[in-house]
Amino acid sequence: MDKKIVKLAAGVPAIRVADCEHNAAVIMELMKQAAEQGVKVLVLPELCITGCTCGDLFWQDTLLDGAWEALETIAAASADLSLLTVVGLPMKGEGGVYNCAALVYGGETRAFVPKCGLTMEERRWFAPGDGDEKPFFSSLLPGVSLRVTFGGEEPEDADLILSPAADPEWSGRGEYRRREVERLSAGRGCTVVRATAGEGESTTDLVFGGHCLIVSGGEVLAERRFDTGLTLCEADVSRRPAKEVRFEEESFEVNPAPFLPKTEGGLEEILTIAALGLKKRLEHTRAPATVIGLSGGLDSTLAILTTARAFDLLGRERKDIIAITMPCFGTTRRTKSNAEKLAEELGATLKVIDIGAAVRQHFADIGHDMADHSVTFENAQARERTQVLMDVANKLGGLVIGTGDLSELALGWCTYNGDHMSMYAVNGGIPKTLMRHLVAYEADRLGGGLAVVLRDILDTPVSPELLPPKDGEIAQKTEDLVGPYELHDFYLYYAIGKNFRPRKVLELAERALGDRYDRGTLLKWLNN
Repeated sequence: MDKKIVKLAAGVPAIRVADCEHNAAVIMELMKQAAEQGVKVLVLPELCITGCTCGDLFWQDTLLDGAWEALETIAAASADLSLLTVVGLPMKGEGGVYNCAALVYGGETRAFVPKCGLTMEERRWFAPGDGDEKPFFSSLLPGVSLRVTFGGEEPEDADLILSPAADPEWSGRGEYRRREVERLSAGRGCTVVRATAGEGESTTDLVFGGHCLIVSGGEVLAERRFDTGLTLCEADVSRRPAKEVRFEEESFEVNPAPFLPKTEGGLEEILTIAALGLKKRLEHTRAPATVIGLSGGLDSTLAILTTARAFDLLGRERKDIIAITMPCFGTTRRTKSNAEKLAEELGATLKVIDIGAAVRQHFADIGHDMADHSVTFENAQARERTQVLMDVANKLGGLVIGTGDLSELALGWCTYNGDHMSMYAVNGGIPKTLMRHLVAYEADRLGGGLAVVLRDILDTPVSPELLPPKDGEIAQKTEDLVGPYELHDFYLYYAIGKNFRPRKVLELAERALGDRYDRGTLLKWLNN
């Protein structure tokens, strides 16, 4: 079989959402760089001319017209480049708006390929293509058949599959995506170039990692993630016999901690995703500072560690991380001390604001007896803390960083208009059982005095500290009230994440956790 060696590239431009003029400029710069390095085919992410996170702006004529004008500019710029580029944009057609890949070469757009396999969310904005696209040939690659297939779609055969994508990141997603492309390449005996949306996309709900893959015959030749620019290599794009790629199957044993990452580097991946989300929000809002309520507990600890990572990625000084500890009736010396030490070790700016007097005044205003330790007693403290954080953020023009985790939010274990509120919640997708492992990972990674503080925080009972301590120790332990987090997270994973029936979830819990909890306890918290 004759080899057909071609230099290929996947690229991730640093876009701005809905700024087509800017995006065209960075796309053309990538095209120029690719051509200068001898690349013949460049694949860019899905909807990269507008960004894939425009939401209902995809119906806006101004955006659609801007995308078309940007495409014309990009096509014109390709006239002097010996390069075929796949670039994504929304396009209005007879059936509605289509998510299209445009093939640009020799000063013009040669073809449009609409996406067929739409998710339910995508169907809100886009009409599906008819799926009747045929392989095509380019004078750049004589005798090589090409096909454009969006990430997640199952293509027909071709020598070279060009795969723009826009799927977001989460724990383990990178490994899953790599396996998907390896299987596709090996099963078709072809070469696949995948470029996934990345830098500049909105991080309101999701984070996009810019995962680029070039895979030939099931072998990964080049890969890059969490970065912008070009990923390139030479590849033999001649067809090979198809082969089946097998991956080690997971055992039938039920994992008692299903949210914990299964692959090496999984904890670092999660922390990176969280930090990139905040990084984008800080860039977009131009916020000069962040404000965090630091309690000395796990959640606020992880929030400030993530914020420190985001500041480091931005090259910003950590003194603009404003850590506020707000002691009140339930605060113990241990947690207050740990909060102060943590801020100091990280180089954040620490403020100590005792809210006791303010809460007492509030109780006097509403006629609440200080001896009545009901939910009013607890929530008034949480709401006062949030008021302080929000007003300090307003004063500085900064953002309040939310600390609540996925498990607490799912259980409703937060105060509405209290710790329930923030401007960006970095822990919102992280369950409590994972929280502990992430903080322990950072303790091992960072070392020194910071590690000492983090390990003491890990040894502290989980508590909102809203009731007075007993003999100086925490009196209010969360798991005594809401149940074991390892059970709640297990149930969340299978009942919500996997949509299993309660009976099946209980059977799995008995298999995974039955040596620690009897059936009555498992059933009690499952019903809860």
